[in-house]
Amino acid sequence: MKKQNVFAGAFVDRSGHKREDSGWLEATEACSEARFVPVWHSKCLTRDEPPHIALLSRADVGELPAANGSIFLGMFHDRPSFAIALDDEAESPLQNAGQFHDLRYLGSALPADEANLAAHATALITWHRLQNFCGICGATTRAEAGGNSRICSDEVCATRIFPRVDPAIIVLVTKDDKCLLGRQSSWPEDRYSTIAGFVEPGESLEDAVRREVLEETDIKVGGVDYDSSQPWPFPASLMLGFTASAESSVIKLNDGELEDAQWFSRKELKSGFPKLPYRVSIARRLVDDWLFTER
Repeated sequence: MKKQNVFAGAFVDRSGHKREDSGWLEATEACSEARFVPVWHSKCLTRDEPPHIALLSRADVGELPAANGSIFLGMFHDRPSFAIALDDEAESPLQNAGQFHDLRYLGSALPADEANLAAHATALITWHRLQNFCGICGATTRAEAGGNSRICSDEVCATRIFPRVDPAIIVLVTKDDKCLLGRQSSWPEDRYSTIAGFVEPGESLEDAVRREVLEETDIKVGGVDYDSSQPWPFPASLMLGFTASAESSVIKLNDGELEDAQWFSRKELKSGFPKLPYRVSIARRLVDDWLFTER
């Protein structure tokens, strides 16, 4: 069985059937067993070293400057868990309760179950902040179903809006004993990564892999194999990982997405150049699986 990607895993019982029960939600949010994941400036509160996610009690969050209420995440270790967005205008809240950290850092620092919970909480809070108005009529929206959807306040429109996830492919292309990596100009010096891009309407995942690789590097791809996926809440992507075999080898940068692209051998990658993707990413997982699997 393959190792699970960071942020992934069914660690939270999302209890979808409870989201529409407003009475149950209200009583559960007020009970002593309820726990809250505070998010401030898209950062999650942690305690201890190594860090653990700070799960606050109802009493702990009673006086906090919150925005948009709480969001029911589900049952986490048999306790009802909610995300709560703290007011970004508030100055350094909960200083005595821990430290707020960016999710990119926490992904590799937290236990797998807590990283999954933090990603879930952060993604939903970010989505709510971007959905204050109805895309159909322009009226304001309000949270519904424990914060797992929003609804237009206009009674005639009443459009229900659900959290968006943008599918994106990410692929390690290989030919003989080399793999194809590219870099964007905005990345840290010498950092290279796998080819990636968003899936377009009317496009299969395999077609998206072939199109993105061709657009960015002019490399033609033949066989495409699914590897694994990773929720990537920056802000709302689902990274769908693939490996693929190249049918050509001459690189040409076509669309301006990449500053450079090259073929690298295992020996070159193990030498320390180029710098590989961050360990929290599925890109690094794809590279490592190939790098340490000699054929």
